Amino acid sequence: MDEMEFMVAYHCAPALAGIKPSNLVSFCSQKHSGLDARLAAWNRQLGPSGICFEKVCKCKKRVLVLVYRRKKMEALLADEAVAAELEKAGYPVREGLEAVIGYLKTRLAASGGFPHEVGLFLGYPLEDVHGFVRSGGRGYKMNGYWKVYSDEKKAEELFRRYTKCRKAVCARLGMGMSITRLFAAA
Repeated sequence: MDEMEFMVAYHCAPALAGIKPSNLVSFCSQKHSGLDARLAAWNRQLGPSGICFEKVCKCKKRVLVLVYRRKKMEALLADEAVAAELEKAGYPVREGLEAVIGYLKTRLAASGGFPHEVGLFLGYPLEDVHGFVRSGGRGYKMNGYWKVYSDEKKAEELFRRYTKCRKAVCARLGMGMSITRLFAAA
């Protein structure tokens, strides 16, 4: 099995399938030296389906890739509460998706850590992002794909959907399918 494909499938299946706006996957720079060529190929093959692969952070040892559905990300930026939150953090929301992702890259490079608003890009509820910031990551009701501070039932259902999606996509890769074959027409 192709390791890079499996990593993308495992970490990004919900975004690939369109049930969340984006996912992040981290690659080892040395181990995955062909990453740029692979990302270009995936963008060429899956771009017409609205799936995008973008390097958002690169350090000595790792490359962080944002895998996203263009329409879902644009809808996310159109949400008034999310847009207001991102604007408070300095994002040029009114300039469009490319400008926002460009600013995300700047924030990731400058932060020395993970800026909390990344959760919004990943489709985490605004209340949970606020809860995490307020509590410093403590006092959550539930922990899964993110730390939940608000609606546990809704989060539980989303966690189940994400896990089911991940298992289904990884199983298909295990049967010899590729992510391009699975999602090119999606």
